[in-house]
Amino acid sequence: MGGLSYGQIEKKAGAIRRHIITMLAEAGSGHPGGPLGLSDVMAALYFKVLNIRPQEPEWPERDLFVMSNGHCAPVLYATMAERGFFDTSELATLRTFGSRLQGHPERELLPGLETTSGPLGSGLSQAAGMAYGIQYLEKNPQRHVYCTMGDGELNEGNIWEAAMFASKHQLGQLIGIVDRNNIQISGTTEQVMPLESLRGKWEGFGWHVQEIDGHNVESIVEACSMARAITNRPSVIIAHTVPGKGVDFMEYDYQWHGKAPNKEEAARALEQLQSFHGYTEPSHV
Repeated sequence: MGGLSYGQIEKKAGAIRRHIITMLAEAGSGHPGGPLGLSDVMAALYFKVLNIRPQEPEWPERDLFVMSNGHCAPVLYATMAERGFFDTSELATLRTFGSRLQGHPERELLPGLETTSGPLGSGLSQAAGMAYGIQYLEKNPQRHVYCTMGDGELNEGNIWEAAMFASKHQLGQLIGIVDRNNIQISGTTEQVMPLESLRGKWEGFGWHVQEIDGHNVESIVEACSMARAITNRPSVIIAHTVPGKGVDFMEYDYQWHGKAPNKEEAARALEQLQSFHGYTEPSHV
């Protein structure tokens, strides 16, 4: 598979994390925990997995990406900017009046976005509809639809309706990625609404399931490759991540789900992220 090396992708993930902190501190609001934890997944998708053309965002042959957990928009915007969809200087406009970068992605504002998000739990249904159209109407086996979901939003019944629909129609071109960071806005997922056995739930709904380290770029890429090889049913990748990854005072703390850092906290976070290395590139790459 072409694109950047794993080590280069990890460096991109580091840049994405720094953008997230800077954006949120400037905006004074937003969500750091999920976006920091999802940075490696997003970097792997946009720099290695997705078949896209940033300079031609409506390219008819492109893969489609849906962010169901739309409050994680900062990581999506930072990734898109690093990938060349727009200049990184625009990231400073996050959540400002008239900006293309609102608190949730808004499709009509920013080329490269496939959906507008809002209520949690809606994205998988949208992605399933897209996959159905590509698979049965367009009949194009080369295109795939990827959909990230937060584990907290799996509380929503809409997710499981979409899971049943996708299984019934054997949507092999639909790939879900669950950000399994074990937190949501009001506490840990297992305190708020227990999800385990999460793997068993998806398997019970007829999906092919993989569980991976969501901070290991090579594992993310290989899991997506495996998912594309499964053609007779939808696939889901449960990516185990650390919320707030790379910033020690944010990691694992659900209170950073939706609280932006102040200037002092942002400076501390950026200092840590400057020396945060994450994935070490294997010698064979």
